[in-house]
Amino acid sequence: LLAISDELDEAELAALKFLSRDHVPWRRLEAVRSPHELFEALREKGFLEAGNLALLRELLYCIGRIDLLVAHLGSSRQQVERELRAPGGARLPPLRYLLFQLYEDVTEGELMSFKLYLAEELPKSKLTRETTMLDILIEMEKKGLLGKDNLSMLKSLCEKINISLWNRIEDGLNLFGQEEMLITQEERGNTGHLVSSVAPDPPGSFNDSSQLLEAYKMTSRPCGVCLILNNHNFAKAREGVLEHRHMKDRNGTDVDAAALRNVFSKLHFRVEEYRDLTAEGIRETVKSFQSKDHEDKDCFVCCILSHGKKGIIYGVDGQEVPIRELTTAFTAQNCNSLAGKPKVFFIQACQGDAFHKGVTIETDSGEQDASVERDPRSQFDCIPEEPDFLLGMATLQDYVSYRSPREGTWYIQALCQRLEYSCPRGEDVLTILTAVNQEVSKKTCERGARKQMPQPSLTLRKRLIFPVN
Repeated sequence: LLAISDELDEAELAALKFLSRDHVPWRRLEAVRSPHELFEALREKGFLEAGNLALLRELLYCIGRIDLLVAHLGSSRQQVERELRAPGGARLPPLRYLLFQLYEDVTEGELMSFKLYLAEELPKSKLTRETTMLDILIEMEKKGLLGKDNLSMLKSLCEKINISLWNRIEDGLNLFGQEEMLITQEERGNTGHLVSSVAPDPPGSFNDSSQLLEAYKMTSRPCGVCLILNNHNFAKAREGVLEHRHMKDRNGTDVDAAALRNVFSKLHFRVEEYRDLTAEGIRETVKSFQSKDHEDKDCFVCCILSHGKKGIIYGVDGQEVPIRELTTAFTAQNCNSLAGKPKVFFIQACQGDAFHKGVTIETDSGEQDASVERDPRSQFDCIPEEPDFLLGMATLQDYVSYRSPREGTWYIQALCQRLEYSCPRGEDVLTILTAVNQEVSKKTCERGARKQMPQPSLTLRKRLIFPVN
């Protein structure tokens, strides 16, 4: 416990205190000034006895400190998740966990809105610049404005600020099957029903009002690695491969790479960029990330910016790398520490030489008049036949994609702009990619009649939502 205590910071202590409010008296918690004092308070209540550290494992899991689970408690993420799925395995009340998720999801702007709306309900001393969403929730509980059967004010605030915040709480309560928690008598008259007044449907049944998709866990910090493979200079390909003598450098790709670095840094990913890799260099780089331990991460993202044709991307030497070879490197068998976690690939490269009606600017086929075999491979052949993969392609198979030497590619720029706009609003990645499809499909050149249509393919089992704090 001392070793774990030494590795927790002030913000993590505040999170643990909030999560422990149903297990330790509030006044006792207010006196806690260190993680060790919190553990002592939990031990006094019988929650941290020798051989019984289930609550501590759950607490560390909730705040995303999987590294401490592994290093000090000998547990993995998968072991804790199995414990929590077992009947009676979760020690934290569902509402407490959902309120903590609200704290993690709220943006700075939304936090300011909460403070403004609560200015007449809470003391000014409790609504300073340093006040966090956890502080607000605690003060609301103390004032009787928030509780297990008193959520109407929180609902009203979320509806004014960002309805998706409330929707996630409501979805979670439906999933947990809480009884008569949400609707006041007045609201019951307006809505005509209670939210989740009965237990959830049994497995295999379907009820479109309560059978809600679970979301992938995305609370670790960093959330995961975002690997960017950025190929710009194709001089080696022009010199070494006769058929690639017209392959152009990918001017504008650094604009895309900068946009990806910016947005994925905000989404709590550790961004690593590699430039101008040969085919072998691409393989070696991907293999190095395949062999890393991702146990304490929630997700893996790989963005590939290069020339390509159907089912492949080019190294800067003009040699081919099958996209499927890269995605298959991260299957459960080949990278066990990412098993059950989302693996996301965004590919900015042409997939052929056919044109949608529309455009006269540069393409990422690699050549002006590339001839591409019409083979039977489909987009779905690029991802493994197992769960938890998402492949976002800049264009449909057989077709080119477009890049502005000054402004970057249509697809990556639309993707980054939409992620930056929609992630703080709690939208899932598939909704975001649909919006990207719509935006890119509308683009056209003033002189042309050619267009571009991106295409995602996936084997995701849950909603994928990138959190922004």
